[in-house]
Amino acid sequence: MGKKELKFNSKAIHGGQRPDAAYGAVMPPIYQTSTYAQPTPGGHKGYEYSRGANPTRTALENAVASLENANFGMAFGSGMAAIDAVMKLLSPGEEVICTSDLYGGSYRLFKGVFEKFGIKFRFSEIVDMDELASQITDNTKLVWVETPTNPMMNIIDIEAVSKVTKANNLLLAVDNTFATPYLQRPLELGADIVMHSATKYLGGHSDVIVGALAVKDEKLAQQLYFIQKSSGGICGPMDSFLTLRGIKTLHVRMQRHCENGESIAKYLENHHKIDTVYWPGFQHHPSYEVAKKQMKDFGGMISFVPKGGSYKNAIKIVEKLEIFTLAESLGGVESLVGHPASMSHGSIPKEEREKNGVVDALIRLSVGIEDVEDLIADLEQALN
Repeated sequence: MGKKELKFNSKAIHGGQRPDAAYGAVMPPIYQTSTYAQPTPGGHKGYEYSRGANPTRTALENAVASLENANFGMAFGSGMAAIDAVMKLLSPGEEVICTSDLYGGSYRLFKGVFEKFGIKFRFSEIVDMDELASQITDNTKLVWVETPTNPMMNIIDIEAVSKVTKANNLLLAVDNTFATPYLQRPLELGADIVMHSATKYLGGHSDVIVGALAVKDEKLAQQLYFIQKSSGGICGPMDSFLTLRGIKTLHVRMQRHCENGESIAKYLENHHKIDTVYWPGFQHHPSYEVAKKQMKDFGGMISFVPKGGSYKNAIKIVEKLEIFTLAESLGGVESLVGHPASMSHGSIPKEEREKNGVVDALIRLSVGIEDVEDLIADLEQALN
C-alpha cells in the first residue's frame, strides 16, 4: 500500500515500512553493524558503511517521512544534530530569521556556535507578515520557526510565513517537536524542512536521544544527506529501533496527551493560586484561530505562572510535585515538570528570556498519559 492510501493512524504503524527482506521480520531488525560485505569493490547491496546508511535507520527515516507526507527523511543522534545539519546549509555572511521565543538549546547553537562562523541571527515574534518581510535582506536565506513555541506556547501561522519565504526565495524550516505530525504537518502548509527532536513525542518513552528531518524537495534532501554523512551526527540502530517502536503508538498517545492537557489547562485557568496559563486551546489565546486552523488539537504542553510570580514559589511547587517528575525533556508517557529559566532555557541570557515572557516564576508542564484525576490531585497538593 502506498503511503498516500493510508490515513494517519495506519501510517503510524505501517507508513514507509515493509517486512524485512531476509526473513520477513515484521519489526525492522536492529542491524548492529558498522560495515557490510561487498562481493566486488563498490558492489554493495545498498549499504556499505553505517555512518552513510543503516537499514534500521533507513526504516526510521522512511517512517518519519511518511508521517510528515515528505519524500525524504533523515535521522540524527539528537534534535540538536538535526538543527546543526540545517544550519550547515548556510555560508558565512548569510542570515537567519527565527522565532524569538524558542528552545534554549537552539538559541545556544545559533549564538554560541554558528554566529562565530559569520552567520547572523535575527530574532522576531513572526506574527506580523509585513514586519517579517521588512526584516529580510539580500543575505537572508532561512526562516526558522517553532510552533507552538517553547515554552510560551505562541502559535506561528506556517502558511502565512511560507507565502513570505516563497516570495523572497527563502527556505522555511519548522521545529514540529511540540505538535508532532499527528497535530500539524508543516510541509503541507508550505514549509521546506521539518525538524523533530524525536527524543520527545515521536519516541515517547524517555529512553532515546534522536533527531529527525523531513523534506519534499530532492535537491534539498541530497544536500542534507551529504551533510549527514559528512558530519556524522547520525543515530545508531538501537535508538532507531526504539524510536520506530514509539512511533507505532504516536496517534493513541497524542490523543491522550491532548485530552489530559485540556483538562489540566482548564483546571489551572480556574485555580485561585494561578496568575497566567499559556495553552493555545483557550479562545482568549491571541493565536487561537491560527492554532485551530493549522492544528488537529492543542497538545499536551502547558506553561503557567503562579500568583505572586516569585522564583521561590515556583521552585517550591515543582519540588513538591510527586507524579509530575521534575526533569529535563518532554513528550514521554510520564508527566514531567520543568522550570525553564533554570533548566531548558538557562542558556538564554536573563534579559532575553524575560523579554519573551520566560520569567523566573514560569513553570512548564509536559502532560503525560496517566489518569488525569491523579495529575490534577498532584497539582492541587503542590499548589496548596
